[in-house]
This record gives sequence, C-alpha cells and structure tokens, in this order.
Amino acid sequence: MQNIILHDIRGVQQELLPLTYTRTPAHIRLGLDTLGEKWQAALPGNYYIKPSVDYLCDFYGMPPCEVLDDAEALVIAPNVLPCSEIVAAVSALAPGQRLVDAKGMPIAYRGNAETDVVYGADYKAVNRLYDIFLLNSEAIVADFDRITAGRVSQPVSATNTIIGDPSKIFIEEGAWVEGVFLNTSDGPIYIGKDATVMEGSMLRGPIALCEHATVNMGTKMYPGTTIGRFCKVGGELNNVVMHDYSNKAHDGFLGNAVIGSWCNLGAGAVASNLKNDYTPIRLWNYPQRRFLRTGLQFCGLIMGDHSKAGINTMFNTATVIGVGVNIHGSGFPRNFVPSFCEGSTAGYTDVSMDKFFEIAARVMARRHVELTDAHRALYMAIRQAADEFK
Repeated sequence: MQNIILHDIRGVQQELLPLTYTRTPAHIRLGLDTLGEKWQAALPGNYYIKPSVDYLCDFYGMPPCEVLDDAEALVIAPNVLPCSEIVAAVSALAPGQRLVDAKGMPIAYRGNAETDVVYGADYKAVNRLYDIFLLNSEAIVADFDRITAGRVSQPVSATNTIIGDPSKIFIEEGAWVEGVFLNTSDGPIYIGKDATVMEGSMLRGPIALCEHATVNMGTKMYPGTTIGRFCKVGGELNNVVMHDYSNKAHDGFLGNAVIGSWCNLGAGAVASNLKNDYTPIRLWNYPQRRFLRTGLQFCGLIMGDHSKAGINTMFNTATVIGVGVNIHGSGFPRNFVPSFCEGSTAGYTDVSMDKFFEIAARVMARRHVELTDAHRALYMAIRQAADEFK
C-alpha cells in the first residue's frame, strides 16, 4: 500500500491555536471522528502524521526516514475534508505534482512537487477555529452514512420517544439510552459504544456521542453537537464540539463552541454566543495577536486543553481560553485569556508548572489515564511557546 503523510502544508497549525498547542490538525475532532481518521477511511494507505511543530514531533513522533524519502508518498493537508472528488484528484497525482485550489492553496503533493495541478471545484476545510462548529452538522451527516453503512443498530428501547425517521438513529453496542426524546427531523443521531443517555434528555440531530460519553438527566442537545470520548455533559448544548475527556456535566448554556480535552465547566457556567447588539463578532487570532472580524453573528467559547471554569462562570461572546487556565470568581473574564493563567476579573496570576502537573495528574487519574513524562515534556514546551502571548 502507498505511504500517506498527513502534514500541515497550509500553515493552519497557528490559526487553530489554542487547540493545536496540544494536537495536530489531523487530531481535531469533527463529526463522528477526527480529520485524520476521515482521510484514513476515504483513501487506503499506510498512514503517518508529520507534525509541523517541533515539540509535537517529540510527542507524536515522526514518520520513518524511508517514508519521508519515498518519492511515491502522498502528503496531504489533513484540515481539508475528503470528498469523493477531492480524493480522486489526490489519488491521481503523479510524482512531482502538487494539487492546489483555485487560489493556489496546497491540498496535497506527491514526492518533490514541481508542477501544480489546479483543483477548481469547491471543497470544505478547517482553516479557522470557528470552521469546526460551522462544518460539524454536515460532517456528522456524512460520517453517519459512512460509519453505519451496511450495519445494524442496537434496538431503540420502547421507553424512548422517536420523532422523525427511526433509521437515522444508530446505537452502538453497550450504549444505554432510556426515556429520551430522539428527534431526527433535521439529521441523524449517533450514539457510540458504551455511551449513556439518561432519562429526560432531548436530542435533536445531527448529533454524535462518541464512545463512553455520558449525557446527564434532562440534557437539551441541539443540532451540530459532537461529544467526544469519555465526556460528560448536561444542561443545554447547541452546535458544540467537545474533544475527549472533558466535562460540562451541569446546567448552563454552551453554544457555537469548541472545547479541548480535559476541560471542566462548573455548575451553572454559561457562555454567550450572540452579542446584545447583534453586531458581527471578533475573535482572538494567535498569529495576528489581535481580535479579527469573523463575519459571524454566533460564536461562543473556544477553550484549550486542561482549562477549567468554576461554578456560575459567565463567558462573553467569542471568548478564547488558552491551555491550562483556571477561571473562577464573579464577573465576565476578558475575551482572551492566555495559557497557564489563574484568576478572575480581579486579575490573573501565572500557574506554576508544578501546580499544573499536580492538577492534571489528579484529573487524568480519575479517568485511569497516567500523566507521563512525555506529557510533562509536551506541556513544558507548550508553556514556553505560549508565554509569548502573555
């Protein structure tokens, strides 16, 4: 089989901070799985990930030299969503050719690219943070059709109320779903292996619950929401993408948001996704080091890994929280809080790495995951990289 390398050849690693402090674009969750997993399902090959950041190379490793030197190897920008047309165009590349879009943005290349092949059709890509929630509904629908094709769902319990097409509900083995409203009028509902949806919850698709996710009693989930593996959610969620091992287990609203891994939102925490004056939204951009216009009317909370918010925390529209942040106290935090900070509207102080590791180890141990030396080295490198934004 051909060697395929998923590598950020478009320079979006910086655009997707703070999420990509701790992961490559290939590891971004969208729909039912990650961007990298979508390519693996769409195009057969021996897959490797080549991070574009040195410390992520140390954490995730690099492809073997023989793969990097393979003139037949395909290198693909993983933030591009694979559709049948773009997969065909990528597969057709000869050694020395590079596939670019109409604006000259690279999509893929094979070997030492010297000749450009233009892909003139429209396609989807995650180029900015808000693309994640904007594209999530469409991704759930496509992933649902791909992952459930030719398979049979576990039976839907008679205690549930189904509105819409029952064939658009897929429940994996080991999942527990009882006393729930399941509405597929606007899209499918996927419930992963060993997931739990407790009684009184209301789910309106497209929705994806990943493996071992838990939906607490009385939760209201709106379209375009993906809950990652081992997450726990409650309250009201609308068009939210939550990466693995994060919690929003209590009442409170979260909408048009992207949450990293190992995050926790305390009881009653809420995040605005619409400005009171309905004006377009500006969002913090790491490469530009300033707030940029998005053209969006709806945008909520963007939160990096291992960040937390205390009970009744209130987030303004389009707030960006870095990695390892601890928010507490009354009032609205500012719209951008850099990584490894702790505090409230009264002020912020640096979080020492000793304290960060102590908390992270305790949080991860609750899910039977060890904070390894590799994790410590990763976050030490992130601390150094993130300090420039304080």
